[in-house]
Amino acid sequence: MAFDIEMIKKVYGTMAERVDKARELVGRPLTLSEKILYSHLWEGTPSQAFSRGKDYVDFAPDRVACQDATAQMALLQFMHAGKKTVAVPTTVHCDHLIQAKVGATTDLAVANSQSKEVFDFLSSVSNKYGIGFWKPGSGIIHQIVLENYAFPGGMMIGTDSHTVNAGGLGMLAIGVGGADAVDVMSGMSWELKFPKLIGVKLTGKLNGWTAPKDVILKVADILTVKGGTGAIVEYFGEGAVNMSCTGKGTICNMGAEIGATTSTFGYDDSMRRYLAATGRQDVVDAADTVADYLTGDAEVYANPSQYFDELIEINLSELEPHINGPFTPDRGTPVSKMKEEATKNDWPLKVEWGLIGSCTNSSYEDMARAASIVEQAVAHGITPKAEFGINPGSEQIRYTIERDGIIATFEKMGTKVFTNACGPCIGQWDREGADKGEKNTIVHSFNRNFSKRADGNPNTHAFVTSPEMVAALAISGDLSFNPITDTLLNDKGEAVKLNPPTGDELPKRGFDVEDAGFQAPAEDGSNVSVVVSPTSDRLQLLAPFDAWDGKNISGAKLLIKAFGKCTTDHISMAGPWLRFRGHLDNISNNMLIGAVNAYNQEANKVKNQLTGEYAAVPAVARAYKAAGVPSIVVGDQNYGEGSSREHAAMEPRFLGVKAVLVKSFARIHETNLKKQGMLALTFANEADYDKIQENDTINFLDLTDFAPGKPLTLEFVHADGSKDIILANHTYNESQIGWFVAGSALNLIAANA
Repeated sequence: MAFDIEMIKKVYGTMAERVDKARELVGRPLTLSEKILYSHLWEGTPSQAFSRGKDYVDFAPDRVACQDATAQMALLQFMHAGKKTVAVPTTVHCDHLIQAKVGATTDLAVANSQSKEVFDFLSSVSNKYGIGFWKPGSGIIHQIVLENYAFPGGMMIGTDSHTVNAGGLGMLAIGVGGADAVDVMSGMSWELKFPKLIGVKLTGKLNGWTAPKDVILKVADILTVKGGTGAIVEYFGEGAVNMSCTGKGTICNMGAEIGATTSTFGYDDSMRRYLAATGRQDVVDAADTVADYLTGDAEVYANPSQYFDELIEINLSELEPHINGPFTPDRGTPVSKMKEEATKNDWPLKVEWGLIGSCTNSSYEDMARAASIVEQAVAHGITPKAEFGINPGSEQIRYTIERDGIIATFEKMGTKVFTNACGPCIGQWDREGADKGEKNTIVHSFNRNFSKRADGNPNTHAFVTSPEMVAALAISGDLSFNPITDTLLNDKGEAVKLNPPTGDELPKRGFDVEDAGFQAPAEDGSNVSVVVSPTSDRLQLLAPFDAWDGKNISGAKLLIKAFGKCTTDHISMAGPWLRFRGHLDNISNNMLIGAVNAYNQEANKVKNQLTGEYAAVPAVARAYKAAGVPSIVVGDQNYGEGSSREHAAMEPRFLGVKAVLVKSFARIHETNLKKQGMLALTFANEADYDKIQENDTINFLDLTDFAPGKPLTLEFVHADGSKDIILANHTYNESQIGWFVAGSALNLIAANA
């Protein structure tokens, strides 16, 4: 039986009535995305039609999921909310704090020792507040959610940007910051601007070397890393129906890389097969009673240009395998053009590592198809030229692929089998020699390939591709190798051409596992104690942020003017910093250390206007804070792209930054700033970015009149006494201004409690 089956039946019990009413109000057929949105309104049955991209709407998500790196801060905040238990089904998953180095057994033991304090904290908080807890080694949050909790037509939020993976099972699953999760766990509504809709019509059928991963790599190339911002991407068409459920999950997962609110597919037989195979026939039976409501109306898919704000069409029969990168996931190169592109751009052709796994591509089908390439190489006597590593998505996947001989196949090529965890994908990889900073190439089936993300080396050129292409490129050791046309030499000097990959969508003998790693919470957690040592360097109880004093901010100093791409990895790095995710003071020592200073083109070196000296960004911020001087951060386009980590908002708030003024924001980061009582502002005129000077002092002239739709006026006073008056736009509504006035959204929750 599925987890929370009664909750799922309740969702389906009201869906028809709510969707029918929404269709009447809107006055036209509905997309799947609209059906799920309107059936999850906080008010219940819809009473009005909403404008896409304009109206802020309160929703009632069905469940919440948190991973261990972000759960620490989310649960530390929830402890302040004054609640006895979570209001909706919630889970915590330990997948980020496990480093990949030696292999699964050793690495997991090291993590359990080094992070015992954090794991014990998460376990006890989960036990106390009615939260399901998945232990270290159980698997990656998004694979476990797909296997156990996702259901067609549902809505969930999660404290990880790749929560969107559950769209593979027909959900609207949305990545958020911890403060948003706390709202829902506390029994409050969750606010979202009603999204725009991007339709992707898939025709034809995947064949040969082309995989579901290539669909999203192509879409990313078309839309770029910010092309999906403020929108839901809905996939449909015969090509969608012909794809596996986990393949759909891969596509939705990487929707985070185009800035999309989420992505989804309509309910179909692939989802029925997957639900049944993972022990949830009861969900299939319930979903089938409302099947017509779990996909877009037929008229929508027949004439999609009339119903979507943007439409993309991809013929899967003609789609070529892609290799995206380096340094950004939206730079797409078809495999047939890689040799030309790599040579032109001086990308290292020698592939040093091939990595398969992460939340994006760690399903049974992914592992089976990649293994089929490895098996061919072994049979033909081909020695791999690159090192190989895999991260199974869950203990259930690992146990099943071991039983079916897939792990044994990988091990014949010397593959390192890492823990069922994120590992290299989020910088938890102790790669030998990475500290030398040598220029090199790796290929992986992950979702992100920002500079330094996997191994900390800024000169590692990381390319994103499908698991089967990772296998082929790692075996060949050549980035320009095209398995569709090229051959490899075996140990006899013979030319061997690899056959296209094969692999079962689902295990023929079914899934199996001895211990999935789940800990159910206590029925009554009132007697469970949660202890945080006051001397811990890993965990720190939170103190409320100060409320706004009601005055204009004046005398603020420019902390940094960030140049170019500034992702959440630049603002709050992962890797070795993950160990401090539960300690706001300690984690703040990584604030903006990866951002490039526009004035000297260096990272982590900014001017302290109080002394005239240059120092690390956190050190200068602490100096301003100690002197009672507010500061602001200025940034470029799509500021805060990437992870949902709210530390990238909490750290500046903690260190005295009052506002972040940029050309444009990534959605999650803008919301995170608002939730923490920060001013998230955009240039009314983007060219004003160039007017900001290194020694500027900033005065807000009309913050006392802060109101929805009304720009703020900022005075930038330069060192020579001259001034520039700059208009800053914002997207705050009345309730969000309330967060700013109170000092944070959490302050309001605690006050109401």
